[in-house]
Amino acid sequence: MTFTSENILLIGSVLVFVSILFTRSSFRFGIPVLLLFLGVGMLFGSDGLGVQFNSASDAQFIGMIALCLILFSGGMDTRFREIRPVLLPGISLSTVGVLLTTLFTGLFIYFISDYTRADIHLSLWVSFLLAATMSSTDSASVFNLLRSKNMNLKENLRPMLELESGSNDPMAYMLTIVLIQVVTLSGASAMDILKDFFLQFFLGALAGYSIGRFGVWLLNKISLVNSALYSILILSLVFFLFTVTDLIRGNAYLAVYVAGIVLGNAKIPYRKEVSNFLDGLTWFGQIVLFLTLGLLVNPHELWQVADVALLIALFMMLLGRPLSVFISLLPFRNYSFKSRVFISWVGLRGAVPIIFATYPVIAGVEGAGQIFNIVFFITLLSLLLQGTTLSPLANRLGLSEPMEQPRDYYGIEIPEETKTYLTDVQLTAEMLAGGNRLADLNLPQGHLVMLVKRNEEYIVPNGHLQLQEKDHLLVISERKEQEA
Repeated sequence: MTFTSENILLIGSVLVFVSILFTRSSFRFGIPVLLLFLGVGMLFGSDGLGVQFNSASDAQFIGMIALCLILFSGGMDTRFREIRPVLLPGISLSTVGVLLTTLFTGLFIYFISDYTRADIHLSLWVSFLLAATMSSTDSASVFNLLRSKNMNLKENLRPMLELESGSNDPMAYMLTIVLIQVVTLSGASAMDILKDFFLQFFLGALAGYSIGRFGVWLLNKISLVNSALYSILILSLVFFLFTVTDLIRGNAYLAVYVAGIVLGNAKIPYRKEVSNFLDGLTWFGQIVLFLTLGLLVNPHELWQVADVALLIALFMMLLGRPLSVFISLLPFRNYSFKSRVFISWVGLRGAVPIIFATYPVIAGVEGAGQIFNIVFFITLLSLLLQGTTLSPLANRLGLSEPMEQPRDYYGIEIPEETKTYLTDVQLTAEMLAGGNRLADLNLPQGHLVMLVKRNEEYIVPNGHLQLQEKDHLLVISERKEQEA
């Protein structure tokens, strides 16, 4: 069966439906969600139920849209106050770490290609290209697993790993593009390559910051007839930014991520609605992306590269990534040996390496088909081996601690411009010692109880309401000037 205009919605809806049902098994058995999505795509693909999809360019286009959503949403969720203490080590991992991973892994690939009997024959530059496509990490499945186990990480590791994964995709993308130019355009000089490399970084960061600031100004100035239109407006800015940055030869992925950080740390109207919209759209983008990549691969071809891919994967997991991490974090003494080991194991590969592996295919690089299959095999192995052992390893190294479940009983959002905030207070016996009515609580000036939650019942309070231990109070408070 092939995709046509008549059946694309039918096939697509069935694939998405099955994938979402399988997510329950993912959280129950500790299997990364991304692996299940890829597996469903492979199950329905050419070697499975026979759905035919073999367009690398279409997969790349879908990946571009999905990555825009994923990176922008990740930027929106990144808080300056959380990443400020880990900004330098995170950037070091996402730049120096990616470069070193490419270097070490590329040299290893070239060694087994030219000096062993392994069934792989790649030049030095193509070996580096293969390594570059796999040099970035994916944190989405990592933290899905940690959250499903109600885990948190000590030593401020979580924000650093999220910063690394959100900012290392642009670095890997630039390395991939530059190395494709080296392989296909032998006339490119080292100076031209270096110039283009830094130009992409500078223009990407500048465009992302500029459009991000413009977006903040626009959202606060414009008055739209429906709150849902604010989310659509932001989405249009994201795709506009990506396209324009690419036209001026900047790094569009970096631009989108930077714009997300700028918007996410500014006061914008209807933040909760925008966040919910982007969250749902990002999940949909990830599902469609991983299903597409699963359909694109021919599983029987993976066995042809299994031995080579296994060697490369083991090298990356046990030597390449750890060496890169330990070298990148040498200037930062506040990370223990155990935390560096854990960071090394969080070299989880996801959809991005597979997307980047389509670029050599489209560019007609010799051996590109083998590169794609190797990258896909390594991604599957990484998700299966590293993804399922992250939580046990964190426990083993003593880096995990219980994470308090977020309590959002009320689903109420207060606009930031009102200079107020909401607090959920659970009553204790000590708090009721002076009396069990609201009037007896003697709340400070500027604090007002809006709602009382007792078990599954919601009560509108008054001064005579008899309160009980373990009641939850929704309190609205004025934000002091120093807190604003």
